[in-house]
Amino acid sequence: MKYRRLGECGVKVSELSLGGWLTFGGSIKDKQTAREIIVKAYESGINFFDIADIYARGESEKMMGEVLSEFPRHTLVISSKVFWPMSDDINDRGLSRKHIMESIDKSLQRIGTDYLDIYFCHRFDPETPMLETMRAMDDLIHQGKILYWGTSVWSAEQLQQAHDLAERYNLHPPQVEQPQYNLLARRRFEQSIMPKAKELGMGLVVWSPLASGLLTGKYDDGIPEDSRLAQVEWLRNATLKEERIEKVRRLKPIADSLGISRAELALAWALRQEAISSVITGATKLSQLESNLRAMEIELPDEVLAQIDEIFDPEGDIQDEES
Repeated sequence: MKYRRLGECGVKVSELSLGGWLTFGGSIKDKQTAREIIVKAYESGINFFDIADIYARGESEKMMGEVLSEFPRHTLVISSKVFWPMSDDINDRGLSRKHIMESIDKSLQRIGTDYLDIYFCHRFDPETPMLETMRAMDDLIHQGKILYWGTSVWSAEQLQQAHDLAERYNLHPPQVEQPQYNLLARRRFEQSIMPKAKELGMGLVVWSPLASGLLTGKYDDGIPEDSRLAQVEWLRNATLKEERIEKVRRLKPIADSLGISRAELALAWALRQEAISSVITGATKLSQLESNLRAMEIELPDEVLAQIDEIFDPEGDIQDEES
């Protein structure tokens, strides 16, 4: 396993990480299956585990936390997130001071830990002043409940504003942004988010590197019954487009020529970006995790990268999914 710095701060995270979106507590209900995947990830050197309160309405935090509690806490980098509604209550959502302060205690209890290494603002909240959110996050750092705070799917302008406010009011700035990045979602990351994060000294931990499995080729000839897109209608409608499937089919000869799978090729392609601290992966079975791990050993020559660019236009993009 290789480790990369989280931007300009001292902590290091595994370049591949394991996330809980739509898997643990969701498509994975069996505790033994969850344990096998998480233990294998840890034994393979993965130290960064990414969760959120909204994932399976807290069940992902519980399921992952139960297994992670078996390992020495100092060997783990655990993150969770706050923003999405957790109930019908009007204040049980967003990035208000009230919701942040109440949510962190609930997440810590579900995960079974005294602190989070990273606490993400899961989206930007237009209804809460950014300074209110930042002061709450700064207080959580001073209280020892979190070590760093970050953002997810914020714009470059919002990241700059946060750092400007941090400097003006002597607050801890966001240390890491979590954007979407894959072959089908490139432009926003490469042209806006990555340059701004590098300028601000922020780390980048990217999600959906396989575009919800589309880049693996599993949807070349239809929708398998046990697949993620078969089970999640809104994600299926947002992701499955014939022109995208055709591009993925064209990726197969390139992967075949290298003796690797399309999933391994897509992950290796994302890992080539040195500005990325970690690529967040998901797995519902051990074989998927093992395939993901193999991607770290792959170096893509320039001619292969050029072939990929011919298929996946660097100017192309898709809409962000709700991670």
